[in-house]
Amino acid sequence: MFTPDQYELLDFGQGRKLERWGGYLLDRPAPAADAPCGRGEDVWRRADAVFGRQPGREGDWTAGGALPGHWLVRHAGLRLELRPTPLGQVGVFPEQAANWDWIQQQVEQFVAQRAARPELLNLFAYTGASTLAAAVAGASVVHVDAARTAVAWARRNARHSGLDAAPIRWIVEDAVRFVRRELRRGRAYDGVVLDPPSYGHGPQGQAWKLEEQLPSLLEDCGKLVRERAGFLLLTCHTPGYGPRRLGQCLRAAVRDQQGQCEMGELKLATGDGRILTSGSYARWFGRQ
Repeated sequence: MFTPDQYELLDFGQGRKLERWGGYLLDRPAPAADAPCGRGEDVWRRADAVFGRQPGREGDWTAGGALPGHWLVRHAGLRLELRPTPLGQVGVFPEQAANWDWIQQQVEQFVAQRAARPELLNLFAYTGASTLAAAVAGASVVHVDAARTAVAWARRNARHSGLDAAPIRWIVEDAVRFVRRELRRGRAYDGVVLDPPSYGHGPQGQAWKLEEQLPSLLEDCGKLVRERAGFLLLTCHTPGYGPRRLGQCLRAAVRDQQGQCEMGELKLATGDGRILTSGSYARWFGRQ
């Protein structure tokens, strides 16, 4: 997890969250934060930047202080670049930090048990924190994202983290097409990680709709790890896809393989223990 000096959820409520990223306070939307705020307005007024959006338009950041164009935060030896974007994101999803730790543990265990370098496929890989968590632990990683800007951002994170020479293949491609091509090539992986959006488009405009395409993609990912009795990690921020449903999706995709599944919620906590649920995860293990 992040140490408090690098990331802290200060408060949430009324559809927003107040976070401290390093030395900067950001106030931005959080649809799941439907409860009343836990702290007074004086805390929220200290934000260095506030993100707002008009219906049907991209949003913008209103800076109340000297917010830089980008800055870095640390997590378990990684250095990750933050940038305020027109969608209200900053390049890092802090609720995923527990999964980065889990990925690193899986790779370290594999290396210790087999004295070999595992191969991991990261789909919808965004700015690369999962990729780098695997690489720093000793994995060879194929990093796939449809957005060229996201892949470039991930490569900068690798450079910031001293991993620019790590065995990582950086690929701008549609995830569905890439996985199908890997199957035709007879490729196999020790683990597959994917964090698909609700909707999206590939580099050539290919449409992605999670509701329609997730089952077949997961089945193909199951085939990629079948030979090596690997693992699958699926995370999702889409409403209606809670832990139980994600677990069902994974089990259906690997129904003819031996293994076990665990699932849960992606969470952030304030210092006083209030919990903001920010998505779900499911993990399938092909090896006992």
